[in-house]
Amino acid sequence: MKKSGFDNSPWRAAGLVGAVGIDIVVCMLLGYFAGSWMSGYMGGNKLWIAGGLLAGLFIGILNVIFLIKFFLEETNE
Repeated sequence: MKKSGFDNSPWRAAGLVGAVGIDIVVCMLLGYFAGSWMSGYMGGNKLWIAGGLLAGLFIGILNVIFLIKFFLEETNE
């Protein structure tokens, strides 16, 4: 029999998906702005922006891994 309650809530799953999307977008935006700042500071090379975006994506993926790990550990209790 399926256990009903907080663990099986579709709203909780929707919240997790929303948090994953927002996390990646925010990290990439911060990476873009950091890369844009470095581009202006270092002479206008656009590779800084690409590097900032990639760094933001990498950090966002790491944050999502930790978020999902936390989510799964919380539902196992």
